[in-house]
Amino acid sequence: MSEVKVNKISPRTNCGTVQLGDSGDTITIPAGASITNSGTASGFGATGSASWNTTVKTGDFTAVAGEGYFVNTTSGEVDIALPAGTAGAVIAVKDYANTFDTNQCILVPNGSDKIGGLASSAFLQTEGIAVTLVFIDATQGWLVTDSGLQTEAPGPLYIAATGGNTTLTVCSHKVHVFTGPGTFCVTAAGNAAGSNSVEYLVVAGGGGSGGYGAAGPKIQGAGGGGGGGWRSFTAIPSAAPTNAPAALPVSVQAYPITVGGGGAGDPGNSNGGSRGDNSVFSTITSTGGGGGGSKNSPTPAAGANKPGGSGGGGAGKITSQDVDQGGTGNTPPVSPSQGNTGGNGARRAASPDNNSGAGGGGGASGAGNTAPTCSQPGKGGGGGQFVSPLFFGPTAPSYGCSPAPQAPIGRLFAGGGGGGAGGSGNGGDPGPGGGGRGGDNGTCNANGTANTGGGGGGPRDQTSKSGGSGIVVIRYKFQA
Repeated sequence: MSEVKVNKISPRTNCGTVQLGDSGDTITIPAGASITNSGTASGFGATGSASWNTTVKTGDFTAVAGEGYFVNTTSGEVDIALPAGTAGAVIAVKDYANTFDTNQCILVPNGSDKIGGLASSAFLQTEGIAVTLVFIDATQGWLVTDSGLQTEAPGPLYIAATGGNTTLTVCSHKVHVFTGPGTFCVTAAGNAAGSNSVEYLVVAGGGGSGGYGAAGPKIQGAGGGGGGGWRSFTAIPSAAPTNAPAALPVSVQAYPITVGGGGAGDPGNSNGGSRGDNSVFSTITSTGGGGGGSKNSPTPAAGANKPGGSGGGGAGKITSQDVDQGGTGNTPPVSPSQGNTGGNGARRAASPDNNSGAGGGGGASGAGNTAPTCSQPGKGGGGGQFVSPLFFGPTAPSYGCSPAPQAPIGRLFAGGGGGGAGGSGNGGDPGPGGGGRGGDNGTCNANGTANTGGGGGGPRDQTSKSGGSGIVVIRYKFQA
């Protein structure tokens, strides 16, 4: 094979024509070689495509035939001067920031050229639009050959995300369970045709119980801690009555997750138990449960710690003291309510022994019980409930180990702690949902169960107990 090496091939006469080969010949461009066209190409296939310039245009400019432009009108209108029209010339424009509906883009024809048969400018005012124009002739000028909107390329149908201490696959849904702080990372936001919002359960830490202090002739039970605030949405039928009205939209970003710790019990007998810590996911904040009242805490309230997601129970009081009222729930208020009020403590109205039982902490689905008699304490309020196991799956793991492992996660949360007995009666029953049992002369009081948001059980003559830590659960559809 012969080879000719030259720097330039020109026709024999000025403005003549150079022909490569004859009809039937094959001209081969080897791999790695490139051809640069700085003029007008014809005969290489259909016209109508542009080579896109990736430098975003933010101000007025003159277009070059054969190029496409990304135009950002965020700061104001942008005018594009079109080049002189030659048959087959192409121009393309795309709304870069989806702002053409706010600040328009104007195509200005050159000289006597027309756009769509009209000797006037064209106005692009549709959000997200992209158009391609080809110059045909002097009669019609530039004609739109292709147009579209960004919404016609919608992206992933379903949410995709990572994060959590446990991730479950339940039928067509993913469930991310956070038993401690973490990050829920959304890597695909999905769309309405698949999924673009999540179901959630956000339970705060339960409140600590009140303190009993030193034993003495006047037996006064301490109040049970309130259950942590409960906020949820699930589309599963028979959801809890506190279910929010709508799912939570998500976008591609990292969502920090806060799982509230349980409040500490009162180590003495004067200050009341501590409020549990808040749990947070996106715009949803559940407030920690209120602390229970202590034997010698001020009445009618045990300081700022008693109100919360659900309120702490009031302590038992002697004849000379006012009734210790339970703390208010749903504090601060949200709708639907995140919890309920704690029960009042009893007050011995006459001698000789001044025994008095304490109130139970409020829970997500019910108020804490007021101590019915001076020796009997109030039981804790009930927890919230997802009736269907589909939220967590029928084989979901168990959490909590005191006093025994809980039933599979997803049943009950945010129960109030039982109140401490004031005499020979039994300690207050805990609210279903992780609340701790109240103490009496023969049974010790208990902590709230971890990752349930249950309140701590009030003591009779034992030490105070802490509330259980909270939990955050996120559920979404990830496939058809």
